[in-house]
Amino acid sequence: MLHLFRVARLPLLAAACLLGAGLTNPAFAEIPTTDYHIHPGDKILIGLYDDPKMQPVEITVAPDGKLAFPLIGVISAGGKTVDQLRVEMETKLKKFVSEPVVTVAVTQVLGNVAYVIGQVNKPGSFIMNPTINVLQALALAGGGNPYAKMDGIIIIRSSSGGQRVLNFRYGQVASGRNLEQNVNLEAGDVVVVP
Repeated sequence: MLHLFRVARLPLLAAACLLGAGLTNPAFAEIPTTDYHIHPGDKILIGLYDDPKMQPVEITVAPDGKLAFPLIGVISAGGKTVDQLRVEMETKLKKFVSEPVVTVAVTQVLGNVAYVIGQVNKPGSFIMNPTINVLQALALAGGGNPYAKMDGIIIIRSSSGGQRVLNFRYGQVASGRNLEQNVNLEAGDVVVVP
């Protein structure tokens, strides 16, 4: 019976934490978190079940991908899934709380951003919830303006090994050829429309 309760209560705990924190606003609509990886700038609601002294708290992930939580201290959240972060927090809390049950929910995806610049109608940053491809990013940017060279688009992607350039030929993709160019963007990608 305890095992069934432990499995069944997790979605209820997340809902209770959101209600308890007053986050029933439509702006906090449910965000898919199955395989979503946390990014710096994301807002996360963290609660510890059955501890009245530790109310659920919304935390913004710092630019270095870390966050601070009572009893645990600083913990790295960037790049982890919600489940990975929850399990790590429960493991660290076992030193202080017997059988801790941590609830982690992404409330706002603010760090998962790609940029579209250059000859588009609405250049800027776009939140990816959870992901968008190049064509979708161009649509969010209002498409190319009359001066755009749509077959010269590049995607600049940064990684620990440096930056690399991915080519995107709009004419080919729009005609159904070489669709592998229409990659899913990653956080921090910059789409440049010359």
